Amino acid sequence: MLPRAGDVLHVTRTASVQFLKPIMFRVIRVHDWPTYDGWVWLDGYELNASGDAVNRRSIYVQAAGLRQLRSAPAPRPHTVRQRRPVTRTPVRVG
Repeated sequence: MLPRAGDVLHVTRTASVQFLKPIMFRVIRVHDWPTYDGWVWLDGYELNASGDAVNRRSIYVQAAGLRQLRSAPAPRPHTVRQRRPVTRTPVRVG
């Protein structure tokens, strides 16, 4: 599972040995930096038990070890507005 911006993840030792104490993490961005196969760099916020952001972090984890708690909301469809035609009038020069 590759996370995306807005996902809330439970990050444990299965994702990386640095997480002996599990954390909840809200993803801001998934970097496309070159890494070892199956590993990713994530930017986001560490969340407390209430779900409030307490610390901004960049973490390096195995994607297979992440557990998704909440997925990001579905993106809204882009609406295209009709443009009014431009009225052109002659201009006097001189």
